Amino acid sequence: MQRARELLRRKFGFDDFRPGQAQVIGHLLAGSSAAAVFPTGSGKSLCYQLPALMLPGVTIVISPLIALMKDQIDRLDTLGIAAARMDSTLDAGQAAGVMRDLREGSLKLLYVAPERFNNERFREAMKRTRISLFAVDEAHCISEWGHNFRPDYLKLALLAKEYSVERVLALTATATPQVLVDICKGFGIEAGCAVRTGFHRPNLELLATAVEGKSRDAILLSRLRDREAGPTIVYVTLQRTAEEVAARLSRSGFEARAYHAGMETSERSSVQDWFFASRKAIVVATIAFGMGIDKSDIRAVYHYNLPKSLENYSQEIGRSGRDGLPSTCEAFVCPDDLNTLENFIYGDSPSLASIRALLGEVFAVGGELELSLYDCSHRHDIRQLVLRTLLAYLELEGLIREGTPFYSEYRFKALVPIEGIAARFEGERRDFVAKILDASKRAKTWYSLDLDETADALDSPRERIVRALDYLAEKLWIELEAAGVCNRFALLEKPGDLDALAADLYKRTERREERELSRITQVLGLFQHEGCLAEKLGSHFGEELPEPCGHCSWCRRKKALALPPRAKPIVDESRWDEVEALRVEKQELLGSPRALARFLCGLSTPRTSRARLSSHPLYGAFSEVPFMSVLERALASGTNAERGGL
Repeated sequence: MQRARELLRRKFGFDDFRPGQAQVIGHLLAGSSAAAVFPTGSGKSLCYQLPALMLPGVTIVISPLIALMKDQIDRLDTLGIAAARMDSTLDAGQAAGVMRDLREGSLKLLYVAPERFNNERFREAMKRTRISLFAVDEAHCISEWGHNFRPDYLKLALLAKEYSVERVLALTATATPQVLVDICKGFGIEAGCAVRTGFHRPNLELLATAVEGKSRDAILLSRLRDREAGPTIVYVTLQRTAEEVAARLSRSGFEARAYHAGMETSERSSVQDWFFASRKAIVVATIAFGMGIDKSDIRAVYHYNLPKSLENYSQEIGRSGRDGLPSTCEAFVCPDDLNTLENFIYGDSPSLASIRALLGEVFAVGGELELSLYDCSHRHDIRQLVLRTLLAYLELEGLIREGTPFYSEYRFKALVPIEGIAARFEGERRDFVAKILDASKRAKTWYSLDLDETADALDSPRERIVRALDYLAEKLWIELEAAGVCNRFALLEKPGDLDALAADLYKRTERREERELSRITQVLGLFQHEGCLAEKLGSHFGEELPEPCGHCSWCRRKKALALPPRAKPIVDESRWDEVEALRVEKQELLGSPRALARFLCGLSTPRTSRARLSSHPLYGAFSEVPFMSVLERALASGTNAERGGL
């Protein structure tokens, strides 16, 4: 640790560690895996960046946030630390350069998204790499009890073993005690190596204001005019709301711009750069903004719409006041927002019929199954993330095991004379490369290659051909592209009753719905709490404050928030004849009551998106009506067979 402290001062410019950092780094340098549960902005990244300089191999940082990767790599570059990222924004030449640096051992940190491990070329490279540290950001995603469960995170623990990773660091800002237990169990971390620091940020003023939908624009404008100007984030639920509110603020004389996932990458980057450079910019954004962004002087965070969970709320308010100065975090609490949040939850759940059809395909034959998740998603009308979750459940039950994903299509373009490529090698390697090139079929500019066919013809493992092509691309002798990713699954055991298994999986999706709905209830419970809001929020994450904060809404007025009644719109029966006619016309797409309800509530599915039904006049016609009310009406008008399929 003495050397670590010297590096902290000399390389990173800090005089001392922040709370928890020395403990985590000490565990890692001693050879143990560790978990760090630190609030947003409290220095989690140093816990892997500093050890990366002291450990002999490479540190792989897994994060779903491209913005975080870019931001951290830019900073590490200014410090003279060799770091790179592999993500979808890199062109072929840049990606080849990163893989070459990794192979030559010149990188100390490599940032990747969890989905990168679905790439067979990358997985092959990892098998040949000494990984001293496997740092997993947003580690709460491994837990079904967490607010953002992602099946890919379940695989990361298995991959750490497959690659003989020497130690793991799991990081998160939002782990309840139950979620931390899941994190430690999943990554094999001893309980004594899990470090949790104080969650409470005393410089954040937590305020909650009851509003009606029609009045919140005026209240937001009033707040922005009355309070001292400073960098501000206004969080909304929908992309269109971001655009509308930003336009209204701009017309009122504020420097405001929208940010959401529906914008082009270049436009989002432009908004980020503008926000960083300004001292009074206002970004009106969905939750797509802010993750991985380290701007210390954000003075206010407003929740124009309700956050979907306490975990989301804590992350979003945690982006303000990182410089330690007072910052305002105000939520406009409007019960009418519940419809939209609930509809998103219900919209993710597949029908029982869709789950049964999926199981029929998976277990139709024994042995191995090759599955394109993209095509499977459309065949069974199940969103890809939900599809991956269902397959993860089957794997956890011991019924299937996922193998290494592969690309069904490879093609390349020669960047040097192709006839001279094999001559750059000697002996058996020259013959092997020549045979690969001979097996490739040339079109006008690009060569295509069927890897399975070529592997059989050359009597060579598919993996060796992939490594050879990857090497040629790294040397910039070819430009290599892969497409049509397929997932391999070994079928370990065929269930005796597919209908019973489908019913069980459907119940699991219903339980997920209940958990997500309970998270919204927890949000309302916080804002209506008869007591200090900071104490209530801290207790959710396992921290008991010694005394009330003194400056939240409740501490100021000693009175719980009283909310206006929730509006209860009903289905417009005058339009139901139109609905029935459309259901008959689009029976294949909208035949099940759940599919019809999702369509009427404005919730797209893989099938309706492909059929471009979102442009139909009835799409979203009942978006203001609670999903369950629309579903009940659809059930009432469907046939018995349709009701059975939900």
